[in-house]
Order: sequence, then structure tokens, then C-alpha cells
Amino acid sequence: MVATPSINPRHVIDVKSLEMLVCPLTKTRLTLSADKTELISVAARLAFPILKGVPLLSLDEARNVDPEEIRRLPELKG
Repeated sequence: MVATPSINPRHVIDVKSLEMLVCPLTKTRLTLSADKTELISVAARLAFPILKGVPLLSLDEARNVDPEEIRRLPELKG
């Protein structure tokens, strides 16, 4: 039998607190990725990782996001 790893509740990001965060480059709202591992700035086309429940909002930590990936974001689908 395979044991499923338990998630430390201290490492789960509070979705309500995300509403207070903005992109460090554009100062626009961030969108939580579908897998909840990144915060995405649509305006800057950057994704900031979330490690152990802590968003790393440093431009050095961000990765570039392909426009097609942005179009697939659940929040942007109509």
C-alpha cells in the first residue's frame, strides 16, 4: 500500500491573503495557478513560485509565462 504524503497545514497558502499581494513589477493583481504552486502576473507574463506556503515575489525567482499558458488560466476563461 502506498502512503500519500500529508501536507503540512503551515505550508498551505491562505487564498484570502493572496488578495493583498500584487506583482512587484507591474503592481497588478496576481492569479493563483490551477495547481496552486505559483502566482501569475498576467500583465508581466511572469509566474512567481509558492514554496512551503510562502510566495516568492522576487523577479529573480520568477519564470516567464507563455501567452498560451495565460489563456488557459481558469480565472480568465469565460
